[in-house]
Amino acid sequence: MKITVTIFFAAIFILTTNAYAIRIKDLASFEGVRDNQLMGYGLVVGLNGTGDSDQAKIQTQTVVNMLERMGITTSANDIKIKNVAAVMVTATLPPFAKQGNRLDVLVSSLGDAKSIAGGTLIMAPLKGADNQVYAVAQGSVLTNSFAFGGQGATAQKNHPTAGRVPNGALIERELPNTLAGKSVLNLNLNVADFTTASRIVTVVNDKFKSPVAASSDPGSVTLTIPEGYANRAVEFVAALERLEVKPDVQAKVVLNERTGTIVMGENVRVSTVAVTHGSLSLVIKETPQVSQPAPFSKTGETKVVPRTDLKVEEENRRLMVLQEGASIGDVVRALNLLGVTPRDLISILQAIKAAGSLQADLSII
Repeated sequence: MKITVTIFFAAIFILTTNAYAIRIKDLASFEGVRDNQLMGYGLVVGLNGTGDSDQAKIQTQTVVNMLERMGITTSANDIKIKNVAAVMVTATLPPFAKQGNRLDVLVSSLGDAKSIAGGTLIMAPLKGADNQVYAVAQGSVLTNSFAFGGQGATAQKNHPTAGRVPNGALIERELPNTLAGKSVLNLNLNVADFTTASRIVTVVNDKFKSPVAASSDPGSVTLTIPEGYANRAVEFVAALERLEVKPDVQAKVVLNERTGTIVMGENVRVSTVAVTHGSLSLVIKETPQVSQPAPFSKTGETKVVPRTDLKVEEENRRLMVLQEGASIGDVVRALNLLGVTPRDLISILQAIKAAGSLQADLSII
């Protein structure tokens, strides 16, 4: 029975200590393994009179250029169109995307089109920062909106001048493989921290039973691929990113005075400090009265006599002492005894920080 109880409590301790561990996959990313933004210009056609007006010349010139490439010669002065809208097309190219894969694209109006709902995006090349074409977008635009109106009234739902083309971009060029042929990989932490980087190094080295990981700064960890994983970088990364590490977080309090929102981390502590909070309420009410002379009186005149009601209220609040080393739960419970509101708590935390008793970073957004 004693052995069973001992094992039971040992299991509880293990579960408790690992309850907040997070995968390395969610704490960091490998250098070079990242998304890339693509951008292009195109036309949305087939609109029901809701395209760019004649004042926006860009779509007219684009149509002329497109027709000339198709062997049709025309002039911008001969074209008056209301069913075409000039748009910017954007997409995100994920790492290791292969030729022939598809991407979702976002289409946004450039001119004065009223709506691009129901239109079709015609072939639009998407370029990266190196001015190379990586994908080509085309397809029906979905906006989940509408916009109708006349001279006297209009009706609109959602945002009709921006939409998406699901799977509308076809990848034509692949990004280079950043892992191929490498014996050393760099793991970049999402949030730089000395303690977290040190814990990652310890966990990785314990896993592979060799000094695989090393760190020279709090924002990255250098990984040397073991000999057993030579030419198997994918398997090494898969085994590594599943490892769990308990990240260390900075003691921080975030205040939003506009909404009265307060967020405090678990490591927030306070030194010994006495806190009291009350409010002074002053109410002034003017009730003027009219004074008239007695009936048939030959003297006196009607006048307005001012009447002022003055009321002063001051709340009686107790002085609360917060002991040194109090945790965030102790702080909240103590301040709740004072009957403070979230907005009052913002002022109190700012005052405690100004007194030097709040052992945390105070951020106001």
